[in-house]
Amino acid sequence: MKCPTCEKGILKKGIIEEKMFGVYLGKFPAEVCTKCEESFTDAETTRKIEEAAKKKGIWGLGIKTRITKTGNSLAIRIPKKIAKFLSLKEGEEAYIHPDQNKLIIESKA
Repeated sequence: MKCPTCEKGILKKGIIEEKMFGVYLGKFPAEVCTKCEESFTDAETTRKIEEAAKKKGIWGLGIKTRITKTGNSLAIRIPKKIAKFLSLKEGEEAYIHPDQNKLIIESKA
């Protein structure tokens, strides 16, 4: 079957290592493109990946938040669920930097 993403490669059966938010979830069967290496899983495998993410406590960690103004600076609130997952505490030092169109916040803990 032709890859629906790049339309150049062919999908072949393979094994992928799945990660979510940098957390390893395991190895799963998938159809993998020979050209762009995009992977596609069936409904059952996708359910297993979701269950693995739920067991690791990372399902639903991605969330929208608003940028607000505080003084002359902008502020972003870190939702409680993410702060808990990363063990962030008030007053701790963090390192913040841009990475192309992303904002990276690294905990020093």
